[in-house]
Amino acid sequence: MSSAVTARANRRVGALAALLAVGMIGAAYAAVPLYRLFCQVTGFGGTTQVAEGAAPLVAVPGSRIKVRFDANVAPGLGWRFKPKATDVTIPIGEKRLAFYTSTNTTGAPVTGRAVFNVSPDVAGQYFVKIDCFCFTEQTLKAGETVDMPVAYYIDPAIMDDPIARKVDEITLSYTFYPVDKPETPVAALDKPTRDRLSAATNRTTSG
Repeated sequence: MSSAVTARANRRVGALAALLAVGMIGAAYAAVPLYRLFCQVTGFGGTTQVAEGAAPLVAVPGSRIKVRFDANVAPGLGWRFKPKATDVTIPIGEKRLAFYTSTNTTGAPVTGRAVFNVSPDVAGQYFVKIDCFCFTEQTLKAGETVDMPVAYYIDPAIMDDPIARKVDEITLSYTFYPVDKPETPVAALDKPTRDRLSAATNRTTSG
């Protein structure tokens, strides 16, 4: 084979490889919003729902469910993070407010963002957040302690689900990550920033 034919073949292979790479990148970017939409609609992977509007909440008489609260911190964040109460039993359909407490144990300001999950997975589509500290990045000053609220309820529609209605305990779990770390696949499911949350957050300085 002549050098000219070989060169043309190499250029053709290179062009095809470049087109394939571009196509794969485009598919990856398209997959993120599609996956987020799928999780929000189905509750897949324990993805919670976000309340839209101000629909009236009515507790279902005689129905109660236990909600457990879990807290974790990714390596390198330098925070203490824990729920104020480890669990609570609430009526289904009743709005509730829970608090987590974070403390920056470092000597400098640190910004983190919480990634959430609900288990069992089947309960995710019925765990509805009205407001949550996880909707925004949180910056703590050196030594600062912050009470972070989450307003939520369990959708009464859970009673109509033949599988989910058998659930008697739901765990809401958060993990805080430094915001300067690469975004994780779970973090891509976080909801848009809600400025109104800052007014609801009770900040206190330790020491």
